[in-house]
Amino acid sequence: MIAEAPAGLQPSWDRDRPLLVFDSGIGGLTVLREARVLMPERRFVYVADDAAFPYGNWEEAALRERLVALFGGLIAEYHPLACVIACNTASTLALDALRAAYPEMTFVGTVPAIKPAAERTRSGLVSVLATPGTVKRQYTRDLIDQWATKCEVRLVGSFQLAALAEAYMRQGLVEEEAVRAEIAPCFVEKDGRRTDIVVLACTHYPFIVNRMRKMAPWPVDWLDPAEAIARRALSILPPIALDAPIERHVDAAVFTSGRADAVTRRLMQGFGLKA
Repeated sequence: MIAEAPAGLQPSWDRDRPLLVFDSGIGGLTVLREARVLMPERRFVYVADDAAFPYGNWEEAALRERLVALFGGLIAEYHPLACVIACNTASTLALDALRAAYPEMTFVGTVPAIKPAAERTRSGLVSVLATPGTVKRQYTRDLIDQWATKCEVRLVGSFQLAALAEAYMRQGLVEEEAVRAEIAPCFVEKDGRRTDIVVLACTHYPFIVNRMRKMAPWPVDWLDPAEAIARRALSILPPIALDAPIERHVDAAVFTSGRADAVTRRLMQGFGLKA
């Protein structure tokens, strides 16, 4: 007979199930990093859909279909407690479809931090820096209509920043002028006011935010949603019942291509993951 855990606590026999963190590439590591700080006792599986990277090159219907099918396999293999979609493009495109396809699974999505940006701006000029896919989603425009009607929000779709961030994390170098060109449209001057907040609406971007600061024509608040996503994940999970010692695990990194070169494996090791 299995004893029941106290109400509201996760039973000890269930706590080995991981929290699955998903992204198109390595950008979701920014969310994993914050989640580990908040939930050091949890086990994690990080999944990078590198076989399909970058998502911006996909047609919406095909990518949505891929994501729904892919998660069917991931859920069956890893039996996660919850799935964190640490990708704005995947979340704004497929979150509803994933919840409909797997109603017994809890999904935490990632959407542009437009509400907090609207609350913090002083100039009323906010830019949302995202992939082209996130920029063109009606979901993103609905967020603006819901939370930022008193602001002027510029949507900036970058074709290169995610790839620049991937290269930077693997090679330690990035072409700064390329970064400057990608972020330049975010900076607006109007009637004596300037853009004062840039929403980082791709989890890759925080990896090169220091380069963005260096290349920016004036200081702004770069809004990184990683901690908020991790806190949301924490809020929906039951506390662990500490009735037995917690076993330590080596968290796994999974690449849908089935390939991880030596540089990528070292990168994963730096985040405490085994590829």
